[in-house]
Amino acid sequence: MNKSPLTSRVHFSLLLVSGAFLLIGMPVLHACGLIQDLTLSLWGKYICYGIMAISIDLLWGYTGLLCLGQALFFSLGGYMMGMYLMLMIGKLGQYKSDLPDFLVFLGHTYLPTFWKPFYSFPFAMLMVILVPGLLAAVFGFLAFRSRIKGVYFSILTQALTYGASLLFFRNELLVGGNNGFTDFKTIVGADLRLPETKRGLYIASALLLVMVVAFCKWLTNSRFGLIQRAIRDSENRVLFSGYATANFKLFIFVISAVIAAFAGALFVPQAGIINPSEMTTDKSLEAVVWVALGGRGTIVGPVVGAISVNALKSWASRAYPDYWLLILGGTFVLIVMFMPKGIVGLPAQIQGTIARLKKKKESDDVPVTSKKSPVTDP
Repeated sequence: MNKSPLTSRVHFSLLLVSGAFLLIGMPVLHACGLIQDLTLSLWGKYICYGIMAISIDLLWGYTGLLCLGQALFFSLGGYMMGMYLMLMIGKLGQYKSDLPDFLVFLGHTYLPTFWKPFYSFPFAMLMVILVPGLLAAVFGFLAFRSRIKGVYFSILTQALTYGASLLFFRNELLVGGNNGFTDFKTIVGADLRLPETKRGLYIASALLLVMVVAFCKWLTNSRFGLIQRAIRDSENRVLFSGYATANFKLFIFVISAVIAAFAGALFVPQAGIINPSEMTTDKSLEAVVWVALGGRGTIVGPVVGAISVNALKSWASRAYPDYWLLILGGTFVLIVMFMPKGIVGLPAQIQGTIARLKKKKESDDVPVTSKKSPVTDP
């Protein structure tokens, strides 16, 4: 469906204004002391959630694949970064050992072999790409070659996420168990407690957001994007046209997994923790809500939805701790009932309403001429 000129202008304006504010305004305000470290880190986490929401929109909004497993890929990226950060703690941990604290607590006296390469930051970043990407490639290949789609695909991705979360809760996996990773100290030699480091991580998150939005805009406006939307609207027609739809869906599934993983990798040093609760199925469902509220199939909308919902959640949980769930639920219901195109689609919705009212008014103002029946002479 083609966008109206007003919708396109609104999207472009949102990109410029929000991009400038997030990338330049927030760091400048923080450097001037007008924004606290906690606020900057909080917005950094919002941005990471927004990037994950874009990855869902690529699948759901543009390809018609409702994936309920993006929290898994987000968490896997976070765990890869977390393993590097845990090794950087060194003897600064609670047990004053070179081993991560949870390994000492479990009685280990040496570092497991698969942990040792994570002393290297480049290797950790490579794993941020490879581990979620390979998992998505294998799962997607099996699912799409078997022609699994619709609600069955959603259930399978939800089952995959649930199974992975149960696995990561186990101490035998040697990745922190229930508590996960926390108490990070440094990243690439920089102290995570310093304001400069927090600002650098925030800028990295904002830059990633800008690059992801630009890449997704380019991808969805290309010939590939046209095929994406054709698959979403009628996959059988695309198959009859000679396209291998499974390959297109597999490619976009892997791309979306890697995007979510990058978001998770930047989320962890700003949040200061990663554990299996981040990959539970309710997290993926919550992210789907962000996309729906912001505006599905818009790229910008999911970011707006993710930031708005999480900002509202943070404010309501502090101001009204006993009622914040009701506030969030009521907001969701109102938007779904009265804003079916999401927050970003509101200007176009208002424009359409005004146009309908004008048309109705013009039709009401037109005088109705009644036809007289012909009179016959006796």
